[in-house]
Amino acid sequence: MRPIPALALAGALLAPGVAALAATPGPPSTPSMDVHGVPAAFGNTIKAQYPDGHYQRLWFKPDGTWEAVGRRGYWSSGKWSQKDGDKLCLKQAKPFPAPFKYCTVFPAGGGIGAVWTSKDMAGEPIRVTLIRGIERPANGAGS
Repeated sequence: MRPIPALALAGALLAPGVAALAATPGPPSTPSMDVHGVPAAFGNTIKAQYPDGHYQRLWFKPDGTWEAVGRRGYWSSGKWSQKDGDKLCLKQAKPFPAPFKYCTVFPAGGGIGAVWTSKDMAGEPIRVTLIRGIERPANGAGS
């Protein structure tokens, strides 16, 4: 049985457990340096590093959807929402609908270059960074 890919990164970033992303990249975004919180992620990459050195990548869109690729190369996607102002919640739709939402704190002051620590859905520690632009893994996996 495969882990829930998208929710892992989302969970990581947002915490971990997510893996999804559309095969077609969007146009690069160059938001001003004063954009913070979830809007700073639009057109950029949230990159979560696991203790084993592998990465998950997550992309948010202003329309409330997300895509991700997990550290094992599995893609996932779904919808995101904000709760209580500082929590970001992810609900996976593909590769299968998850029966729950994963919520985690997303740094309100975080902009491009922000780095924070979190835990994935399984409780594994991750180091999360908001990277400018759409960064896709070179080999299709989470390296």
